[in-house]
Amino acid sequence: MKSKYVILASALLISVATFAQKDQIKNAEKALKGGDAQGAIAILKDAENLVVNAKDVEQAQYYFVQGNAYVSLADKKVEESKNLSLAAESYKKLIDVEKASGKLKYSTQAAASITDIKGKLINAAIADSQASKHADGAKKLYDAYLLDKKDTINLYYAASTAVNAQDFDLALPMYEELKKLNYSGKGTSYLAVNKISGNEDSFNNAKDRDLAVKLGTHEKPKTEAIPSKRGEIYKNLALILVQKGRSEDAKKAIADARKANPEDTSLILTEANLYLESKDFDTYKKLVGEALQKEPNNADLVFNLGVLSANAKNNADAEKYYLKAIEINPNYANAYLNLAALKLEAEKPIIDEMNKLGTSAKDMKRYDVLKAQRENVFKGVIPYLKKANELDPKNEDVSKTLLGVYKALEMTAEAKALKATM
Repeated sequence: MKSKYVILASALLISVATFAQKDQIKNAEKALKGGDAQGAIAILKDAENLVVNAKDVEQAQYYFVQGNAYVSLADKKVEESKNLSLAAESYKKLIDVEKASGKLKYSTQAAASITDIKGKLINAAIADSQASKHADGAKKLYDAYLLDKKDTINLYYAASTAVNAQDFDLALPMYEELKKLNYSGKGTSYLAVNKISGNEDSFNNAKDRDLAVKLGTHEKPKTEAIPSKRGEIYKNLALILVQKGRSEDAKKAIADARKANPEDTSLILTEANLYLESKDFDTYKKLVGEALQKEPNNADLVFNLGVLSANAKNNADAEKYYLKAIEINPNYANAYLNLAALKLEAEKPIIDEMNKLGTSAKDMKRYDVLKAQRENVFKGVIPYLKKANELDPKNEDVSKTLLGVYKALEMTAEAKALKATM
């Protein structure tokens, strides 16, 4: 008989606890409606230990209110990233509870809120990057990836943003995860110009883009191939490992990547660059030759070989590759620009020698020779700079360099005409 009273007393205790928990959830809802999100979270915190034993419907309601409270704090810019992540965590728990119980009351709203949180994290990350707060932006992009791991591009952008922040400890595990996923980012971009804004909008597929054009909201549709990002990913992974004194790990990472992606030519360039960094020029030249054999008419590949050669101070090869890239694609603006920059390097030793000359007759004679050589250098780059400016008129570096050349050669009419377009 005595044991029955004990059981009854226990039941009463559980009942009292359940009522108290319901009241706390209601009080939290009331506080949240009154604009006191922090107070709502504090009330729910007191009920946290009781949630495990609560009914499914009450657990779901608890996590729903908690998630809403965290979102409210984030909307007020109170530890925005942290509270958005906590909100998403609450909504995920809610969805798990309702999925297990089979009773879906809040799941649809919770799923929509998670999507909204993902968007807010991405927008906040963009704002951080624009304010040069790259590390904060990288963390938010990574949180966005954790919310939806199918959207792996957010992991890629998180890693790239961490590199911009020079936070290699943050970037390294992200690149390692991209490697594990064998992420490439290769695809197709469907674009059309928005008639109202004048901006080029991107569409998920050709059907949506073509419909927008048909409806008259957009014009000038075009389709572009999105190249593989594996080369860049492994390049950054390798460079970070090299910086940390892990050169052998870097070489292994590239070797593994090439085994997994034998047709990805960009990885050959990445490996070549790695051996260039370690001053193994023989292996570097071998890999360059291998890349050219695979895709002799790939303008991007040939251009990148020019960049690698220029970095190795092999200007003759660099010029050869830039000219080859232009031969393959006559509208390759960066090839013209890099070729001009390469040729302008010849000016420095001329200037250095001119500055050392005195005022003797011999020195003055030598000065005239050097001045003529300098003018020839400038005359030689004009065609490349003019073409680069024609292809990329918004590039201020190109127009300013061309203007400087015109002024140095006292080409007043040309300088005046160019300045009018700037």
